[in-house]
Amino acid sequence: MKLNLGIMQGRLVEREIKSRLQSFPKKNWIKEIKLARKLKIKFIEWTLDYKDFYQNPLIKNPTKLKSILSNNNISVKTVTCDFFMQKPPFKDNSFSTEYLIKLISAAKTLGMKCIIIPLVDNSSIKNSINEKKIIKYFKDLKKKVSLGNIKIAFELDLKPIRVFNFIKNFDNSFGVNYDLGNSAFYGYYFNNEKIYFSRVINIHLKDRNQLGYSVPFGKGKAEFDNLFKYIKKIKYKNLFILQSYIPKKIGSKTHTLKNLEFIKQFYDKKK
Repeated sequence: MKLNLGIMQGRLVEREIKSRLQSFPKKNWIKEIKLARKLKIKFIEWTLDYKDFYQNPLIKNPTKLKSILSNNNISVKTVTCDFFMQKPPFKDNSFSTEYLIKLISAAKTLGMKCIIIPLVDNSSIKNSINEKKIIKYFKDLKKKVSLGNIKIAFELDLKPIRVFNFIKNFDNSFGVNYDLGNSAFYGYYFNNEKIYFSRVINIHLKDRNQLGYSVPFGKGKAEFDNLFKYIKKIKYKNLFILQSYIPKKIGSKTHTLKNLEFIKQFYDKKK
């Protein structure tokens, strides 16, 4: 099986916001694309923050971004909507559906395949009222705008059976973004998560310890072995995206390359 392995944006350049593990690298996004090309990394997952949403090159000028990516032989097939987590619609009335509609249009220009909606942390589904609002929101969204070939993947922190029951509310335009490190931290066993894996359309690779901190691959609780054995069995063909630990000061590129090698060696195991 071919390993379609990429990185989350911001993993090859130093943190621009030291207090956050992840944000759009507005000063260094072109530098990172060029670094990825040199390192023969073909896939980058884009990130969109609520702040400066319209200044993000994906939204501001997707045609120009498409040209830059093409010139560097980089493909952006997936985008993580951190803005949705930062301003969830069921908590903050200032959230605008206009953002998602604008993103869907830009994603079509780039030929993207998957939009990831994080329903974790500040946007976590805490009760049945939240859940019903989310289900209605996205069913209504699909009526307002054509998704075309784009799918929406939900990243959830729910127990496996609840993820299974949640995604059953949607047709195949929607799926699940599986996060290995988050599942480990929440204490979910991979064997129990297989129940919804037929709906998994994107995978985030990270490792987290018992305190919840992101750590270098192999230093936390993530079940890499069980995951890769299973995806080989089911012949998973979609992307794996490194959403791995990056230090606050320096060394992002070094850590990311080590994590990439960890995954490649792991994937090459015969059993």
